[in-house]
Amino acid sequence: MKSMDIRRAGTKILPVAFLAGILLVWEVCGRAGLLNPLFFPVPSYIFMTSLTMLAEGEIQANLSITLIRVFAGFLIGAVTGLVVGVCMGVSERVRLFIDPVIAATYPIPKLAIFPLLMIIFGIGELSKIMVIAIGCFFIIVINTMAGVRNINRVYFEVAKNYGASRFKVFSRVVIPASLPMIFTSIRLAIGMSLILVVGVEFLSANKGLGAMIWFAWETFEIQKLYVGIFICALLGIFFTVVLKRLEEKAVPWFGYLAHQDQE
Repeated sequence: MKSMDIRRAGTKILPVAFLAGILLVWEVCGRAGLLNPLFFPVPSYIFMTSLTMLAEGEIQANLSITLIRVFAGFLIGAVTGLVVGVCMGVSERVRLFIDPVIAATYPIPKLAIFPLLMIIFGIGELSKIMVIAIGCFFIIVINTMAGVRNINRVYFEVAKNYGASRFKVFSRVVIPASLPMIFTSIRLAIGMSLILVVGVEFLSANKGLGAMIWFAWETFEIQKLYVGIFICALLGIFFTVVLKRLEEKAVPWFGYLAHQDQE
């Protein structure tokens, strides 16, 4: 048990130590004049700039708007993606009908359809939210369908032998067995939502992290540009950690099997 606890602690410490090492090398090389300060300001200067931006409320104002767009788009895309993905996984008729549409539309870059969405939904918030929702939808529907289709057929036979109703088969077999893939799709979708929100804020927004980064580039305030990039990275780490904790609570047997494999 002690060796296992040490191994778990090491898996948590090593990534932090690695990132800290990168920042330390960056700081040393910058102060030694090995890096151009115009393009690579030292991390300590970027940190001080972030404190100034926090004191002025610039980060909070832009971050709150970006998070609202992310959560709204993610929620719409996740709910619809889960429903459609489960239906496609359970029903072959539904899959044969919808699968060609998804195969044709999924490869289209989501930012490429943003102008069309602005024509349909206007230049306000709804078009930005919808492009995020569409990006999340495809990731979740594909992974959810795969998770349902990969369920071992033995589970369905056992449920049938015990006389389980369709609802019980759905609630006791389909959903629990596909949860690992669903959580994987959610983690991918939340990352995609961050990518898309920054992209649409580059194109059509006055507020948000993407707009803040773009304005920093236009005014050549490189340290603010790095602040925006680091905030996006921290959001990605935060969402990943939170979703992994939720997955451990919702799918405890999956985490147990993973630890058994590591041993």
